[in-house]
Amino acid sequence: MSQIRVLLVDDHQVVREGLRRMLESEEEIDVVAEAASFTEAMAAVEAHAPDVVLLDIRMPGVDGLETTRRLTQADPSCKVLILTMHTEYLAEAIQAGATGYLLKDVTRAELCQGIRTVHEGRSTLAATLSRELFTEYATLAREASVLKGSLTPRERSLLRLIASGASTREMAAKLFISEATVKRGVQQLMGRLNAHNRSEAVSEAHKQGLL
Repeated sequence: MSQIRVLLVDDHQVVREGLRRMLESEEEIDVVAEAASFTEAMAAVEAHAPDVVLLDIRMPGVDGLETTRRLTQADPSCKVLILTMHTEYLAEAIQAGATGYLLKDVTRAELCQGIRTVHEGRSTLAATLSRELFTEYATLAREASVLKGSLTPRERSLLRLIASGASTREMAAKLFISEATVKRGVQQLMGRLNAHNRSEAVSEAHKQGLL
């Protein structure tokens, strides 16, 4: 049986010690290193190449969300399993690249199964969060549907041109309108998408199924 190499990342030593004792009873799970910060975590990943990073969110300095983002950007195959006391960071953790999200009231059996699930390339989620997640994404889907239906033909055209990388001058030429009109239209569209720039607008449009 091949072992699952796990890195523990939590700024509280007593938590790491408890997790290590909990996981050591599982033959197929091997805790290869511990880290208390982003810097230590990055160094440990490079030195030990863990299969799964078990990571807390609340840490001093660079928090667990940003650590997840940087780990997965540096190595897209990196599997991060969030273990936290907080439910409110679920969406951000998923966006950062986390494969799983468990709460610290999890049982040993649930934690070990979560590690196995993530190692296999599948996602895992605390049972108490499942309904919350479904409700959140259902709400987003409804909002996207409303927004999509409310876009004017010109706004849809602007959105497609923004996504293609067209400049303001190019958009004006293609739509036969002035550059000033293009600028006003783009600003209005970004406001509706709650975006601060064109890149954010394109990203949000993809998330909402508008492109």
